[in-house]
Amino acid sequence: MTESNKSVSRDEWDQRGRRGQSEEMPDWEKRFRAPRVSLPDWAEDAPDRSLFVSNATGTYELYAWDRSTGEQRQVTNRPNGTTDGVLSPDGEWIWWFDDKDGDEFGVWRRQPFAGGEDELAAPGLDPSYPAGLALGRDGRTAVVGRSTDEDGTTIHLVRTGEAPVEIYRHRESAGVGDLSYDGSLIAVEHTEHGDAMHSALRVLRPDGTTVAELDDTRGGTKELGLEVLGFAPVDGDTRLLVGHQRRGRWEPLVWDVATGEETDLALELPGDVSAEWYPDGTGLLIVHGFEARSELFRYDLASRELARVPTPPGTVSGATARPDGSVEYLWSSAAQPPAVRSTTGRVVLDPPGMKSPGSVPVEDVWVEGPGGRIHALVQKPAGATGPLPTVFDIHGGPTWHDSDSFAAGPAAWVDHGYAVVRVNYRGSTGYGRAWTDALKHRVGLIELEDIAAVREWVISSGLADPGRLILTGGSWGGYLTLLGLGTQPDAWALGIAAVPVADYVTAYHDEMEALKAMDRTLFGGTPEEVPERFEASSPLTYVDQVKVPVYISAGVNDPRCPIRQIDNYVKRLEARGAVHEVYRYDAGHGSLVVDERIKQVRLELDFAARHLPG
Repeated sequence: MTESNKSVSRDEWDQRGRRGQSEEMPDWEKRFRAPRVSLPDWAEDAPDRSLFVSNATGTYELYAWDRSTGEQRQVTNRPNGTTDGVLSPDGEWIWWFDDKDGDEFGVWRRQPFAGGEDELAAPGLDPSYPAGLALGRDGRTAVVGRSTDEDGTTIHLVRTGEAPVEIYRHRESAGVGDLSYDGSLIAVEHTEHGDAMHSALRVLRPDGTTVAELDDTRGGTKELGLEVLGFAPVDGDTRLLVGHQRRGRWEPLVWDVATGEETDLALELPGDVSAEWYPDGTGLLIVHGFEARSELFRYDLASRELARVPTPPGTVSGATARPDGSVEYLWSSAAQPPAVRSTTGRVVLDPPGMKSPGSVPVEDVWVEGPGGRIHALVQKPAGATGPLPTVFDIHGGPTWHDSDSFAAGPAAWVDHGYAVVRVNYRGSTGYGRAWTDALKHRVGLIELEDIAAVREWVISSGLADPGRLILTGGSWGGYLTLLGLGTQPDAWALGIAAVPVADYVTAYHDEMEALKAMDRTLFGGTPEEVPERFEASSPLTYVDQVKVPVYISAGVNDPRCPIRQIDNYVKRLEARGAVHEVYRYDAGHGSLVVDERIKQVRLELDFAARHLPG
């Protein structure tokens, strides 16, 4: 038996949770080292079998959990970690994606739930970027989505012992949505119309022929997106749960793909709404996100009644309805670490060992900006009064948002005496479709207008010391950091950018195909077609205007913000003798190794301590 198939006893969990623990370890480091678990996925036809992600060994890996016996077994064991895994509906197989050191380019492998050797899950399919996966209840069927620079997106029907059959191909981005309960229908999200921010839907038979289409991107409903939320979990049922944006926010509807009938739920909830089926198909588990918090409801399809599922104030990062009618959910707040809870009142998974310290709660701030009211979340050391050194920690995405949820990075800054401000700028999700879609063509510049408005508020309110403002973020937040240092050179005392876009033209040519499609949507074309837009939005354009010290960290295998374009930016800093530091590490778009994450935070804190005035 290989190391990756070894069972994990509670004693071993304890030892791993205590590894490196001492009374001298600061709270910020404990938050990273404390054992964490994801919301467990479970097998439809074997609900006692579950799959989850944990950092118990110091690296985020996949774990199998047999609820009937309590046994938890580590499934994967790779130097740079593994988080992409799917449990088959019959509970017999665990599929996991095998890339090279975080480059996201690889193949699916599978392993028996009970343990054993890994095997190639889809023989005959060459390595690619993943574009969705759906597994059949028969234990031998899978629908595998692939993306490559050469082929665009292809989707294949894979059956054990048979050669893969291609059932879909297009140059634009697409992905596998779901496979129906009886395996007769395949839902695909696609962007054949060229708008990577708004998908249309197509339902195929296993032979690739089309059954039905739903497209909100045409005619009077142009630039409205759809998403697959899942087929009804009932044999022979042709209902597909779909997310739509027809009223300016995400909401669910039920689409019968056989008859074409659409049942609009018209829920009277102000924020974005997602949903999944209850296992018997009679109701929906509703997740409602509004103003950086979330809550759960049960919607009964027969009575059309909405009933609240009690959860504490904060953020539900994931939820699932179990066959007994209970709901399990991953919950946290800015002050309280995450926990997998159940509506039965118990904690579902509570890894032993070191417990994560809490942090301070967030305060909500609303600031008038050039495009409307901007929501910002503020944390500051308990009892502290301004003006304080202040960190603007900018989220990635850009189609994402900061919420009242636990985050070890911001908590580390607070521990060191900084106020932390997180801005849900235009482009963020959770504030309606118009807010999310607003950043087209003036990419980056619109977000920075909102950040500047919140900056003015933190100074005028007395919270922040205007001479000690740090701009930082990762991914899109790292991009906005570098762009902000160049376009707002007098606004910031220093910048810290993790895995950023630094030279947008080079980034476009080197990045994975799905991101090329997204960039064409954001900018309205390629760098060759709209060069002025790429130039106006590229940090490299403004690098000579940067006045303050810059710290950059980058994964050398990153397919999203590739290393060559970062090197181009750094060379320009070097040429003019600008104060800067660069840290390169052997991973992709971030690291799944706890020690590496801690090292990066320590380097960022040290850089700020050495270069921040005062």
